[in-house]
Parts: sequence; structure tokens; C-alpha cells
Amino acid sequence: MKEVVEYLARNLVDHPDAVRVSERRARGQTVYLVEVDPEDKGRLIGKRGRVIESIRTLVRAFARGRVNVEVR
Repeated sequence: MKEVVEYLARNLVDHPDAVRVSERRARGQTVYLVEVDPEDKGRLIGKRGRVIESIRTLVRAFARGRVNVEVR
């Protein structure tokens, strides 16, 4: 699943080499932390958070479980 999050993030930003995805467990769910170049944060989040919400929806559907994606 980490690879899916990384693939989506790398294809949305201008600096794909700066994308780092880490995984942690919190309150019974898996959380993927996506770190990107500061210039790409807005691009990954999108207007009104639509892009990151779309990524979260895709990942939750693919994982069929309690998964969340956060941007740093």
C-alpha cells in the first residue's frame, strides 16, 4: 500500500525525488505520512483539499481497511 501512495504522490508533484512516504500505526489504523518539497505541498493538497481527499479515497478503497494519508 505504501507503494501506491508513493506512486500517486510522485506523479502529482514537480519534484518527485523529494517524495518520502513513511508508515505508522495509530489507534488501530495505518497512517501513511507523505513528505514532499515545500513547493509541492499545495499541489498535493489541491484546492479545498480535493486532491488529498481523492488520494485518501483511492487508498481506502484499495486497502479495504482503516487507512489514512497525511501530508507533511
